[in-house]
Amino acid sequence: MTTTTRRRVGIAGALVGAASAGVAAAALAKRYAVGRIRLRPDTEASEPFGELRGRERTLVTSDGKALHVEIDGPEERRSSGGESESNDANEPRSGRDHKRGAELTVVFCHGYCLNLESWHYQRKDLRENYRMVLWDQRSHGRSQRAGADDSTIDRLGADLAEVIERFVPGPCVLVGHSMGGMTIMALADSHPELFADKIRGVALIATSAGKLAELTLGLPAMVSKAVHRIAPSTVSILGKGGALVDRTRSAGSDIAFLMTRYMGFGDSKNVSPTVVDFAESMIRATPTEVVADFYPALMNHDKLSALDVLDQVPTAIMVGERDWLTPPDHSRAIAAALPKAQLTEVPDTSHLIQLERPGAVNDALRDLIKRVEMQ
Repeated sequence: MTTTTRRRVGIAGALVGAASAGVAAAALAKRYAVGRIRLRPDTEASEPFGELRGRERTLVTSDGKALHVEIDGPEERRSSGGESESNDANEPRSGRDHKRGAELTVVFCHGYCLNLESWHYQRKDLRENYRMVLWDQRSHGRSQRAGADDSTIDRLGADLAEVIERFVPGPCVLVGHSMGGMTIMALADSHPELFADKIRGVALIATSAGKLAELTLGLPAMVSKAVHRIAPSTVSILGKGGALVDRTRSAGSDIAFLMTRYMGFGDSKNVSPTVVDFAESMIRATPTEVVADFYPALMNHDKLSALDVLDQVPTAIMVGERDWLTPPDHSRAIAAALPKAQLTEVPDTSHLIQLERPGAVNDALRDLIKRVEMQ
């Protein structure tokens, strides 16, 4: 290779390197502008999201759907080291050798488009002292898909009844976020006899007893009405083209990140990008057809008349004051129907309160459990 040729190759290489550096710098600037990264330290960057494991079980429901269930807590971790075991070796235990309160099972019911991993911080906080049952609601997480006809809140309540019957040998506390809270209300409607007997306490987090179709989502009244008029048909159309839509969602777009940060977190500018990514990954993993299947059930949900059943047990109600998806008025309506319940409104917090303000949620759950234990 001649000197001239080497010089030309060197110049070309330098240009390619400069161009690559420019593209990388532009991509970095974009990620910073969107909020996926930030200059100050991200305190949650090393948090082991999705890595907590219990003993894995499968429950086949009465209508033939396989639900993914995980049992966690002190005894489960001692006996299996957190590893999965076969179903035959995984029957629930009495808990008589647990620490104080460990014989009480805490059952977690996650929200719409999420999965059991959304309880990461609560699981991490309670697993040393309490037996826990976490499950993926049908069509979510690792549970089996159900059709549109079987994607109802009442069916979720029936699933919860079967989860309790199979995996909860003693008394329990139910914890539900968003759609998970609605699942608990459906259970109260269909199985009131379980409350005060088997079920000793309830936590309803960022949820609603009905009238979700009237939400403004923080939009002006006229815009909100227009959104609600077109939303059902739009969701239905997206559901029919679910496979195609899912392929475009799989890349994890900046728009999806921004929407999750804006709608799910109150202090959106300061929330950890790692936490937002974690939440967005759960939402993105939920097939569009599932989103469409459950949408009518959420809009038609009305369990206000079933709430009096919950007044038999200690009940904690929590909501972020900036929650646009299940606004504080909905939690206040639940509290008005439950005179004995404790309502907590958390400032500068939105819908994903268990991820945004885990300390506040953990404290409320520990307080609820203590109230149950003192009965």
